[in-house]
Amino acid sequence: MKTLRYLADLHISPLTCELLREAGYFVVRVSDVLCPAASDEEILRYARKHQMIIITQDLDFSALLAITNASQPSVITLRLAIPHPHSVAKILCQVLPGVEPDLVRGAIISVTEDKVKVRTLPVH
Repeated sequence: MKTLRYLADLHISPLTCELLREAGYFVVRVSDVLCPAASDEEILRYARKHQMIIITQDLDFSALLAITNASQPSVITLRLAIPHPHSVAKILCQVLPGVEPDLVRGAIISVTEDKVKVRTLPVH
């Protein structure tokens, strides 16, 4: 399902985005499509409008989705001890194929080095 579109938050390295693109994923960074100072709400609106999935290290996106009872956009939250760009890309390439059906339905995916947690949207 590499047809899904991903929007990488500013905390995601441009190198990680490039590595994901090389692996066949459609990934753009927030700074490529919005003002770098865009609020989390603006990023959520953009992702929803363009049917994109947010990749972030920021827990605020999950909180905003829960507070607003939203069912989209899906969010992948990276909770990695060492978020080196190559490691992040490698982990995402391993995780994405297994969670893409959840992302299509609407989900918050939390990813650590050894665990993937899926929460279906809207969060109750």
